[in-house]
Amino acid sequence: MEPRTHALKDGREIRIREALPTDAAGLLQHVEFMCAETEFTVWAPGEFDLTEEQEAQLMQRYLDNDSMVFMVAVIDGSIVGCLNFSSGGRKRLRHRGSFGVSVRKHEWGNGIGSILLDTLIEWARYGGVIKKINLQVLTHNERAISLYRRRGFVLEGTITKDLCVDGVYYDSHCMGLEL
Repeated sequence: MEPRTHALKDGREIRIREALPTDAAGLLQHVEFMCAETEFTVWAPGEFDLTEEQEAQLMQRYLDNDSMVFMVAVIDGSIVGCLNFSSGGRKRLRHRGSFGVSVRKHEWGNGIGSILLDTLIEWARYGGVIKKINLQVLTHNERAISLYRRRGFVLEGTITKDLCVDGVYYDSHCMGLEL
């Protein structure tokens, strides 16, 4: 994937590129920020426990696999968003996968999530391996659901009590996009 620069809604520039092993520290910091800022993550604050070395190794595994991609969104040298897509490693599962996306809360509404998602869809369409993109999204995350629908994702099911945050259970929708 070639790095790309995009103009944000507020006029700033953002760079979307594949994550590198040297991004490990910045990605770990991003995850900690995200865990503290929103309940839309699966990790509670302090729960994501990869070391910097383990994170760097993970980034290398993404780079070495043509059916996986890990992207970062960078503004002025800081990671403000990321998207990771993983497919099944087996022959029968390799054609499809799922992704997670996160954008720092202070950047919500600037189009970063849309840019990351569009980059993923383009990567999958032109990569020749991926035929289906899946996702899970909390049913009350209306902004994300609206974005996914605009990009052609369809509702495929609902998982009840999928996430528990501070004793409150949340349902998730399963959505998919066939390429």
